[in-house]
Amino acid sequence: MEQAEQSEQQGQHDDHEEPEDALIQEDRVWQGQGWTARVIKNEDDDGWAVAMIKDGEPEPALVGPWTMGRDKKNPKPLDISAFHTLVKTANEVIRRHEQQLHARLHKSVRVVTDEGAAITVKMVITPDEDEPYATLTAVDEYGDELASVRTRPDFRLSATSATEWIEGGYRKP
Repeated sequence: MEQAEQSEQQGQHDDHEEPEDALIQEDRVWQGQGWTARVIKNEDDDGWAVAMIKDGEPEPALVGPWTMGRDKKNPKPLDISAFHTLVKTANEVIRRHEQQLHARLHKSVRVVTDEGAAITVKMVITPDEDEPYATLTAVDEYGDELASVRTRPDFRLSATSATEWIEGGYRKP
């Protein structure tokens, strides 16, 4: 019986305490789903902006205009619906950025040799701060690797350069 009373009292006590990592959900700051939306004064004009900051990141992933409130002076308060829309938009911005980065670092071209073999030449750039480099890889139509060499990150991969590399015996360009 004593243990049940202690558990009951403990439960009542826990209901009144705020967890240390409680999410903020206020008119100008809203947190959740790994994001913080913060309504800020727009530096460019008299309006307001909203900054979407991913947890753990120093800079906002997205900053966009925010609606004025009814008084035409203060910002419209954040709410759960607006926050969900902002999270969706910010996630899409990050996804597009990652796709663009992937496309910039991964290129490929397919060439057909004089013998009729279809070879795909892939170039993957490794953006190392000290020594960036690229890796050229030739793959046959069955997915088997024919050759792989390390080259400069500014190597221009094209059908012509890929054909020259293949015809040159896959030597480092």
